[in-house]
Amino acid sequence: MINNEKTTTPIKVAIAGVGNCASSLVQGVSYYGASLEASYDGIMLENIGTYRPQDITFVAAFDIDVRKVGRPIAEAIFAEPNCTRVICEDVQGADAMVQMGPVLDGFAPHMNDYNENEAFRVANAEAVDVVQVLKESKADVLVCYLPVGSEEAVKTYADAALKAGVAFINCVPVFIASQNEWANKFEERGIPIIGDDIKSQLGATITHRVLAKLFSKRGIKIKRTYQLNTGGNTDFLNMLAQDRLKSKKKSKTNSVQSQLDTPLDAENIHIGPSDYVPWQKDNKVAFIRLEGEGFGGAPLELEMRLSVQDSPNSAGVVIDAIRCAKLALDRKIGGALIAPSALYMKTPPVQIEDYQAFDMLDIFIKG
Repeated sequence: MINNEKTTTPIKVAIAGVGNCASSLVQGVSYYGASLEASYDGIMLENIGTYRPQDITFVAAFDIDVRKVGRPIAEAIFAEPNCTRVICEDVQGADAMVQMGPVLDGFAPHMNDYNENEAFRVANAEAVDVVQVLKESKADVLVCYLPVGSEEAVKTYADAALKAGVAFINCVPVFIASQNEWANKFEERGIPIIGDDIKSQLGATITHRVLAKLFSKRGIKIKRTYQLNTGGNTDFLNMLAQDRLKSKKKSKTNSVQSQLDTPLDAENIHIGPSDYVPWQKDNKVAFIRLEGEGFGGAPLELEMRLSVQDSPNSAGVVIDAIRCAKLALDRKIGGALIAPSALYMKTPPVQIEDYQAFDMLDIFIKG
């Protein structure tokens, strides 16, 4: 049973990209703080230090969509093209307005095809000074939810976090925390960063990693494997552009390869989004197959199908990551946070076996 009484200073969070993932995160914070009768079912960690999910509040947000810019976060998260399931209509602690962010490469032209009746339109407004907004809002943490392939835009927000002294959580496959150049900048400034590319609570990548490790631990040689994913949210539509998909496929593939004693040749592993199916909306369906050889070369094959609500599946992980970032701020720890990144991200600075990462995170939390 949840104790709603606040015992800590709120964690002030800013969001870059008010899409489906942001919607699930904002709704989720209110959902878990709604009543004393509620439980923490669906949350991995009830407490991280003294922080609980309901200690998070949203003080700033940035987007470029005309349907979201200029609206309170609590309203913008329900605006089209967002299509994730509604888990809490009465959203609290999200009254700040969504402000116009820098466009850069955060918009792909094919997004105009998302809705025949109302195509995506970039708001006719001048981008705000992100650094200034972060400072004025007194944000503790900036969560980056920009579209896949937004290389320049993600780096712009990461740089803004550095200049504003705000912790950065990179939920997208643009490599920041996993690159020494960026990690060193955050360490020099004493600012924590967690990244890169969010690993869902129980999604295709974490499941594929566990299965691959299971084969390896049980002496089964993996000969080939694939992971095929379909979905109907804007993330899947965005990834139809092959030039924007490259980093995503690399992130997911390397995450699974890291669990193998001997990485597979490129022709024997295929992992990545496969197609956009509009009517699936925020439902993601993953098909995973592993082919291997056991005792005496005897063949072994495993196939599975996983169906999840994509955005809520990542929100629970981000709620933990936010609290870890705040804990690091409190302790004046800068740079890439190894344990939270290894557990929560597909491409962390150091790939660590998931159960070991859990133990390391426990040590990190206990200080």
